Amino acid sequence: MLVDHTPVETQSPINHLIHKSQDRMRSADSISLKRKSQSWHYSDDVESDHDDHDELEEGGVRSRSRKGTLDFTSEDPIALYLKEISRIPLLSGKEEVELAKAIERGQEATQQLTEDIQLTPQSRLHLQDLVEKGLKARCKLIESNFRLVVSIAKKYIGHGVSFMDLIQEGNIGLIKAVEKFEYRRGFKFSTYATWWIRQAVSRALSDQGRTIRVPVHMGERITQLSRVSRELVQKYGHTPTDEDIAQEMGITTKLLERIRQAAQHPLSLELEVGEDMDSTLGDFIEDDNNAPPDDSAMGKLLSERMEDVLASLTAREHRVLQLRFGLLDGRSYTLEEVGQKFGVTRERIRQIEAKALSKLRHPRRSRRLRDFLE
Repeated sequence: MLVDHTPVETQSPINHLIHKSQDRMRSADSISLKRKSQSWHYSDDVESDHDDHDELEEGGVRSRSRKGTLDFTSEDPIALYLKEISRIPLLSGKEEVELAKAIERGQEATQQLTEDIQLTPQSRLHLQDLVEKGLKARCKLIESNFRLVVSIAKKYIGHGVSFMDLIQEGNIGLIKAVEKFEYRRGFKFSTYATWWIRQAVSRALSDQGRTIRVPVHMGERITQLSRVSRELVQKYGHTPTDEDIAQEMGITTKLLERIRQAAQHPLSLELEVGEDMDSTLGDFIEDDNNAPPDDSAMGKLLSERMEDVLASLTAREHRVLQLRFGLLDGRSYTLEEVGQKFGVTRERIRQIEAKALSKLRHPRRSRRLRDFLE
């Protein structure tokens, strides 16, 4: 749970801002449910002679219709959200600086209200006015760049996170960019915010896009691998070799193999397969960790039969064979180790072992194990 430590006078507007884009999407989703199966049709009498455009600038989303009609399906909440934010005017560089200055003045006023208790009523009202203007400027700077978030988020579609969630994560990055923007450096806000938005979206893909979380740096490598592979195919007209890809990425082929392994998506063993979808993937995969039921039953029977045969030997012979062939704990002890346990020499243990094996070769005993030799 996120805790907002902003002073009481500024907390509510900021919380409202953070959740504003989410409210827009929920609102769009609600509209889509109410207008299910409906479409809006714009005919020739309300269109110009040019193609109709609903364009999001800054590299945003553009939907274009043929001359005549534009079908906008109201079931799509994303489309409704894009339509709504497209009405928000973009800012010039000068306007961005003015808003950034207002935000800065509001932050300074907030600090004075928090720390300085020796304020006249007029001074307090003036500072509160600066705080309110700063919050409004912050809201405006964020809302005016919602389309920048969309233009960046759309490049990550198809990587395991829905477009709507990508937009929300990008909006969080946008808010961080507004908080840290330093207008005195002379950079355009969109240039600065792009890094924060991409960072937020990339982290969301790493945290949410896969069943097994991939570190952010590895996620970036996976994206780079996909991009480089496409570029090399377009350049050479055939599938590039691992050496070509590794050279283009500036890495070794060993690291390339690790990136490919990290890029693989796990499959559920319960995945339905077959023409009738009446089988699961797990039905066709052998489990190397567990022996087949027949082998398990045969092994248990052999163990019981072996114990019966060994029981016909003397206690010392029985124990020596158990230690020498790993019949107790799976470890085969050396003659020296067994001799130390019995307090005799290794040669004496060798003699006991040879005598015990000779007894086991007797037909009366060996025939009881003959069935297991196949």
